[in-house]
Amino acid sequence: MPELPEVETTLRGISPWLQDQTLRAVEVREPRLRWPVPEAVQGAVGARITGLRRRAKYLLLDTDAGGELLVHLGMSGSLRVVTDGAPPRKHDHFDLVTDRAVIRYNDPRRFGAFLWVTPPSETHELLRHLGPEPLGEAFDGEGLYTRSRGRRGAVKNFIMDGRVVVGVGNIYASEALFMAGIHPARAAGRVSLERYRSLAAAIREVLQRAIAQGGTTLRDYVNSDGAPGYFALDLQVYGRESKACFQCGAPVRQKVIGQRSSFYCARCQR
Repeated sequence: MPELPEVETTLRGISPWLQDQTLRAVEVREPRLRWPVPEAVQGAVGARITGLRRRAKYLLLDTDAGGELLVHLGMSGSLRVVTDGAPPRKHDHFDLVTDRAVIRYNDPRRFGAFLWVTPPSETHELLRHLGPEPLGEAFDGEGLYTRSRGRRGAVKNFIMDGRVVVGVGNIYASEALFMAGIHPARAAGRVSLERYRSLAAAIREVLQRAIAQGGTTLRDYVNSDGAPGYFALDLQVYGRESKACFQCGAPVRQKVIGQRSSFYCARCQR
């Protein structure tokens, strides 16, 4: 599933092609996504795109038509820039057409979303309960520590809760906990303030490195130019069960936590 780094990479890839452009057409070939694509998206036709931004794993395209286009990539979605007039392929469900390019959405599983949102988008039901951005100023170890008090659940599940902090998916949670030396199954309420400070810094670093490398391609994800992300080559523990830990040489272990596979080093993480 595309996570925050993949969505941020997509945003950076499509922004130069959409910023300050007029939408000449919104062509919907398959409206049956996670939620039916509303007719209201046609309200963006003729509007100028005044800004593009990301909130958690949602892309928001601001327009001067009194609304915003909201896009979610779902489990297998991607947005590609098409400049050569190539015809739609199988699973290409909608196009955003400008004078410069076509931004084409492909989603084999159709779990993504394409909606028209009335400002302020922060109050929309999909966005209003979201926690702080992990790369923003509002996110820090003190906030994690405060919210974790009294919680008995695993710290890995805690940092993957979008109400606590957005965008820390399964891969990046495993990697950040390894970097911070925290066992993923440790109770969130039993992690000290100092260790949460280290964890917050690790989350930032892991996500920034993943963004710099275009995200992590494990199955379906490609970025806006159709190329895969390369952070998978830099993974320290995720997907490395039984292989030697890069720090101590002990075998990396795998454990199901919260119905998700978690990878860790029992020697380095406590």
